[in-house]
Amino acid sequence: MIINHNLNAMNAHRNMGFNTTQTGKAMEKLSSGLRINRAGDDAAGLAISEKMRGQIRGLDQASRNSQDGISLIQTAEGALNETHSILQRMRELSVQSATDTNTTADRSEIQKEMDQLGKEIDRISSTTQFNTKNLLDGSMGKGVTTAVANVNTNTALGAGTAAATVATALTDSNGNSLGIVAGDTIEVSYVVNGTTTNTPITVAAGTTMGDIATAVGGSTAAYNGASGVALTSGTAGFNGAINGLTITVKDANGVVRAGATNALSSFSETTSASNVRADGQATFHIGANTGQNIQLSIENMSSAALGVKDLKVGTQGQANVAVKVLDGALAKVSSERSKLGSVQNRLEHTINNLNVGAENLQAAESRIRDVDMAKEMMNFTKNNILNQAAQAMLSQANQQPQAVLQLLR
Repeated sequence: MIINHNLNAMNAHRNMGFNTTQTGKAMEKLSSGLRINRAGDDAAGLAISEKMRGQIRGLDQASRNSQDGISLIQTAEGALNETHSILQRMRELSVQSATDTNTTADRSEIQKEMDQLGKEIDRISSTTQFNTKNLLDGSMGKGVTTAVANVNTNTALGAGTAAATVATALTDSNGNSLGIVAGDTIEVSYVVNGTTTNTPITVAAGTTMGDIATAVGGSTAAYNGASGVALTSGTAGFNGAINGLTITVKDANGVVRAGATNALSSFSETTSASNVRADGQATFHIGANTGQNIQLSIENMSSAALGVKDLKVGTQGQANVAVKVLDGALAKVSSERSKLGSVQNRLEHTINNLNVGAENLQAAESRIRDVDMAKEMMNFTKNNILNQAAQAMLSQANQQPQAVLQLLR
């Protein structure tokens, strides 16, 4: 009988120990808020949730990376906004100097401001930084292993234009004659490294398109049929770039032939000059995993790269060509700002996408890792009651041997 009573006590003790353990686990889950506190709670669930945690934290950091990228872009774009303003002022000064109501002394004063504005463009280019990283000096551009010569292309001339085409037979892209006759004067003007060159050509019966192209000193011409005429500067790099190429046709009385001038002057830069430089494109890591990134290049925005270095407006001719040079520079800055703006807009969408992805992954990880508080509270209450019952039964089992003593009385 005594042995049986001891077995009852042992059984009650075993159950009480089990209930105590279960109550402790429920208390741990309730206090931590986690269903999985150790690998033993759910080995597979732990592995899956840890992988998800890595993705969530990676997405959160990628979102911060994208925000930093936007800050860098805004810094560069803000500086280019001021460069734009400077170029607009330089163009305004060029237009002012292009009229002969100015004296030589007036143009000298205008030139002083032009020079200072050009220096400020260089200062902005060389000193604009984000986190000590230079942005506008070309160090963030794509790599250039060999200096590139700029190319100016004219598609307004007739498709059959060739080097041998005589000036009096030149036509526009619609086949209309340019109206050039013998005795007219063709003035070829352009700027290279701040120096304006003006070459007059008196049209004779044998004057050809090749003669006009040759007047652009140091350049080589290619006649591409329907693609137009392309002039490539003879010297590669910023210092050799041909800027503001203007070809003006005047009759014997000095009156400008507008149609011919417009057609011959319709040269636009189709290949920009570049100096040799190492690749410095910025890589923005915008994902949680390897290789999830985009690249951003920012071109050199110095006065030399824009073609306005040492730009002269000291004479009417210089000022006239300077207007076209500055139009080209404004177009380059506008193009760069447009690129920066498009990347910024892309990054804003990227941030929204990353945040949504992180939110959804957080919800999935929570379903695996976090505890159901209501269910676990139910388990805790159940195990707590069972534990109290087991304690009571152990007490009863321990008291049963006392009945044996009654037999001794």
